[in-house]
Amino acid sequence: MNKVIKKVTAIALSAVMIGGCLAGCSSSNSETDTTAAGDASASGKTFNVGICQLVQHDALDAATKGFKDKLDELAAADGNKVVYDEQNASGDSAACATIANQFVSNGVDLIMANATPSLQACATATAASKIPVVATSITDFGVALDIEMGSTDATGINVTGSTDLAPLADQAQQILDLFPDTKTVGCIYCSAEANSQFQVDGVKAALEAKGVECNFYSFADSNDIQSVAKKAASESDAIYIPTDNTAASNGSIIQTVCTEAGVPIIAGEEGIFENTGAVATISISFYEIGQMAGEMAYDILANGADPATMNVQQTSNITYYYNAEVAEKFGVTVPDGYQAYDFSKAE
Repeated sequence: MNKVIKKVTAIALSAVMIGGCLAGCSSSNSETDTTAAGDASASGKTFNVGICQLVQHDALDAATKGFKDKLDELAAADGNKVVYDEQNASGDSAACATIANQFVSNGVDLIMANATPSLQACATATAASKIPVVATSITDFGVALDIEMGSTDATGINVTGSTDLAPLADQAQQILDLFPDTKTVGCIYCSAEANSQFQVDGVKAALEAKGVECNFYSFADSNDIQSVAKKAASESDAIYIPTDNTAASNGSIIQTVCTEAGVPIIAGEEGIFENTGAVATISISFYEIGQMAGEMAYDILANGADPATMNVQQTSNITYYYNAEVAEKFGVTVPDGYQAYDFSKAE
C-alpha cells in the first residue's frame, strides 16, 4: 500500500502544476449549483460536494443523477442539504486534474468522481488532503488505482464507490448465443482507458476458451475511431465494445462503419447499445450504481464513515436487452430471457 501512496503523491505534484496552468480555462463545462450554504436550516448541516464527470453521455449522466438524487434524499430526511459544484471535463483527462485540484483548493467536503480518468485525477489530487472520494462508473478500482485488491474490496485509501462491472464471461457467451457461427470477434476500445483493457482481456479469455479468435482494435482518441473501426469490421465476424467512455461518445461513427460492413455489434452497456445500433447487451443500471455511490457519500458526510474501509459496491441486477429491428435484420433467434429494448425512453 505504501507503494501506491508514494505513487499517487508523486503524481499529485505534477497534477497541481497542471491545475495551476489550466485553472483559468473553461473547458470543464461548469454546471454549478450556486445555492448559498447559509440557506440551510439552523438545525441542519450543509455539505459541499464536487462532482467531476469525465464526459457527457447517457450512462455517466444517469450515474450522476442517481448520485445526486440519493444524496439529496438522505440529506433532506435529516434536515441537511447538499451544495454541488458539478463539472464536466469534456473527455479531457488533463481537465479532470484541473477540476480535482480546484475542488481541493476550495475545500469541498467530498468529491464524486464519475468514470476512471476522473477517479485517477481525484485520487491524485486528494493524496495529501485525504478529502473523501466516492467514485462510480468504474469497472475495476484496483486496475484504476494500481492497487492489489478484489473487485469489491476496500481500497485502503481515501477512495470508495460503486463499480459498473458486468459479467464478462456472460457477455462473451452472449455473442456465441446470438451468432453461433462466429469464428473471430473484434474488440474496439480506447487504449487510454485502463478499465476498457480489463474488460476486453476478460472477454478475450472467455472467447478463446471456447475456441473463438478474439483480436484487439484500440484507438488513442476520437480521431482514430473511424479508421480503427473499419479495420475491425473488415477482419471480424462480430464486434464487441466494452463499457468505454470514448466509444460511447462516438457511437454513431462505429455504427456507420459496422452497418456498412454488415457486421453485428454486441455492447458492454446500455448507453453504447443505444448509440451504436448494437444487437444486444447485458446491462446494469447506471442510475442505480449512482444511487449506491450517493448512499455511501452520505454515510461518509453525515456519519463519519471511513472510505478506506468501505467495500466497493456492485449491483446484482442485470438485464438482457436486444434490438428487435437489428436482430431481425441479422436473422437472430433471440433466446429466452431477453427483453426487447424500448428506444422511446431514450428520446
